Amino acid sequence: MLVAKLQPVLLSGGSGTRLWPLSREAYPKQFLPLVGQDTMLQATWRRVAGLADAAPIVVAGEEHRFLVAEQLRQAGAPAPAIVLEPVGRNTAPAIAAAALQATADGDDPLLLVLPSDHVVADADAFRAAVRVASAAAERGALVTFGIVPTAPETGFGYIQADAGGGDGVTKVVRFVEKPDAATAQAYLATGGYYWNSGMFLFRASRYLAELERLRPDILAATRAAFAAARRDGDFIRLDKEAFAACPSQSIDYAVMEATDAAMVLPVDIGWNDVGSWSALWDVAARDADGNAHHGDVIAVDSRNSYAYARRLVALVGVDDVVVVETDDAVLVARKDKVQKVKDVVALLKQEQRSQAALHREVHRPWGSYDSVDQGARFQVKRIKVKPGAQLSLQSHTQRAEHWIVVSGTARVTRDNDVFELHANQSTYIPIGAKHRLENPGTEVLELIEVQSGDYLGEDDIVRYEDAYGRS
Repeated sequence: MLVAKLQPVLLSGGSGTRLWPLSREAYPKQFLPLVGQDTMLQATWRRVAGLADAAPIVVAGEEHRFLVAEQLRQAGAPAPAIVLEPVGRNTAPAIAAAALQATADGDDPLLLVLPSDHVVADADAFRAAVRVASAAAERGALVTFGIVPTAPETGFGYIQADAGGGDGVTKVVRFVEKPDAATAQAYLATGGYYWNSGMFLFRASRYLAELERLRPDILAATRAAFAAARRDGDFIRLDKEAFAACPSQSIDYAVMEATDAAMVLPVDIGWNDVGSWSALWDVAARDADGNAHHGDVIAVDSRNSYAYARRLVALVGVDDVVVVETDDAVLVARKDKVQKVKDVVALLKQEQRSQAALHREVHRPWGSYDSVDQGARFQVKRIKVKPGAQLSLQSHTQRAEHWIVVSGTARVTRDNDVFELHANQSTYIPIGAKHRLENPGTEVLELIEVQSGDYLGEDDIVRYEDAYGRS
């Protein structure tokens, strides 16, 4: 039984490069339903919900704040405290900010720190492991969960455990970097080595004390950023100047490798960090030929391949390949070369192409828009507005817009006029007109927007009022 209060901390960072083109900077893998119906963030919460004594604390980037809030709401989670990082500074400061939030009211819970983009196939075994580790954490240990290795994997760091520890929580001998194949094979043959999962359990105060002892500069900068944070409902916006001055360091380097309080609990829970398309193939259900499919896929004379499709994709006479098809990009790769996908993203960024960061359908706090067609002086978008949501009061200097309602009810503000439109009705927004689109109904509002003008970029916008704090 857990004695101290258990506080889940969900780390929701990430650059969205390793599972491109499905995962992107603005919509990384934790927000995607890669395994099952839930997104990975939602699955992470459900995995720990039965143990939790408090709503989750989530550490995320500013640009992902509404995705986090909405997905956890859909998963039935109590309203989380969402700590927003103005810049990424790795896990040591992120966890420190979560610990400061957890102790702000004088409490001192056990922090169960979980990356929000991992797969754990055996949730019962995971929860049992948390219960086992809690006793050591209450006594002051900084516990990490070591994954019992199933192969000489070179893509993970390893933890060497004290040989005398048995099957329970035991002292960490050392952390080791990602090994080459021969070293990884030796680790398996020797025994006592476990994959580094990046999951932790410890008292909030204990972590802060060790961070202060080992890296006072990190804690001081995080404290300053937290003290000067702006609070907006469930959002805690860390001060940008103070947090940007914080050194970027992982918890492994900053604390776990330097403390004498590090302990490890070996676990066999069906864990995978889904760090590549080949890793996703590893955890997916496969047919008799070893093929894993998601979507409308036909495979003929093909083996050990993975295909993710929005439209029909046919594989013919191919082995060990990955094919991922989205609305605006297609990836075809050998399964043993998928780590190089990050090089594709680097090239896209170098060429300043939108596909590095955005999907064709772009999510916003109020809903989403999908650019379905465009030409030299026009663009057609499909817009969805959530019930009760509204876009900002805005104007454009170089484009006009026509709105045609497909379904739902639209409340339109156009200069001094306010009126409602229903299915098959339309209106025109001239260049320079102050306008706003709202959904006063209980169903999603869908409409087609046709833009026309000399310039159609998203930066041609002047906002006068905005419910979501955007400038």
